Amino acid sequence: MQLLNFLTPKIGSRKKKTRLGRGQGSGNGGTCGRGHKGAKSRSGYSKKHGFEGGQMPLQRRIPKFGFINISRKKYFVISLDTLQDWINKGRISDKKIINKQILLDNNLVRKKNKLIKILSGRKKLQYSLKIEAHKFSKKAIFFIKKSGGEVLFINK
Repeated sequence: MQLLNFLTPKIGSRKKKTRLGRGQGSGNGGTCGRGHKGAKSRSGYSKKHGFEGGQMPLQRRIPKFGFINISRKKYFVISLDTLQDWINKGRISDKKIINKQILLDNNLVRKKNKLIKILSGRKKLQYSLKIEAHKFSKKAIFFIKKSGGEVLFINK
């Protein structure tokens, strides 16, 4: 058993940094591998990000387009098919109200602070469910009410 204070890196895995400007014998003395004269040989030189040697840079050649909506809301989308399958498998009880906490416990929703939207899906509901969510599609509301269920909106 090795103790933590006796651990060492594998031989050859750690390479020493080349020390520049330490005499001609080192192979990197004098100009330190920067060549003679010019801006790149001077201290403090830094090339601008995206600089292409005076050519018009790519980010300026391509036109601007599109729009990013900052106030856009992201929803976790769950279909009624998924809920139906989970009830058939016995993972969710059809007697309780299906709310955010039940969806979190069954890993259908990943984060507590995200919004939930219920979509209709392909299959018809066989159980009358009470579902709590932030948003529902029109078809989802129709199918839930048709099966004798109830739609509960969460206000946030």
